[in-house]
Amino acid sequence: MTTSNFSTTTTGWIAIATGASAILAVIFLALMYTVNQSFGRVNDVFNSVIGISSVILAWMLYAEQHVKSPPMSQLALAVVGAIFTIIGSILIIFGFTDFVLAGWYSGIGYALIGFWLAAYCYAILHGDALPHNLVIFGVVVGAFMAIGLLGIPGIFAGIDSMESMPWYLYVAFFGWLGTYILYPIWCIWLGHVLLSSSAE
Repeated sequence: MTTSNFSTTTTGWIAIATGASAILAVIFLALMYTVNQSFGRVNDVFNSVIGISSVILAWMLYAEQHVKSPPMSQLALAVVGAIFTIIGSILIIFGFTDFVLAGWYSGIGYALIGFWLAAYCYAILHGDALPHNLVIFGVVVGAFMAIGLLGIPGIFAGIDSMESMPWYLYVAFFGWLGTYILYPIWCIWLGHVLLSSSAE
C-alpha cells in the first residue's frame, strides 16, 4: 500500500462505513415492509449515502494507488453512478415517481459504481496492493451490480408499476442483490484488510 495524503486507516473506515450504509439500507427496507411504511424514506436516504460514500471510497483508493488504479475516466463512473442514486432517492422521497421508476435510476447508479469496482479490481489484479481473493471477489461483485443497467429501458418507457413491467426488466432487480448483499461484504472486507495493514 503506497502512501498518500489519505491514510490507510481513514480509507479503511470509509470502506466499512460504505458497507454499513448498504446494510442499514437493507434493515430499513425490511422495517418498511414489516413495521411501518415510513421507514422507506430512511431506506431512500441510505440509498444515496451508499452512492456518495462509494465515490469517496473510489477517490481515496485512486489517490492511494495512483499508478495502478484505473484512469480518472473510469473513476468518473462512480461519480455519475452516485448522481443517479441521488436522483432516484429524490424522485421517491419527494413523490415525483413511485418506487419502481425511482428504482431504475438508483439501480443504474449502482451499476455504474459496479463498473468502477470491477475496473479498479481488474487493474490491480496482478499486483500485491490487496489480497488476491478480495480483488477477484471485487470483480465478481462489480459485474453483479452492473446488471442494474438492464433497467435503462424502464426509464425510457416510464415504467412505474410492477403490473406494467415486462418480464425482462425483472432481471435488472438482480443488480440490487449485488448492491445490498455482495457489495457490503466486499467493502467491509476491504476495510478490515486496510485497517489490519495500517496497524502493522
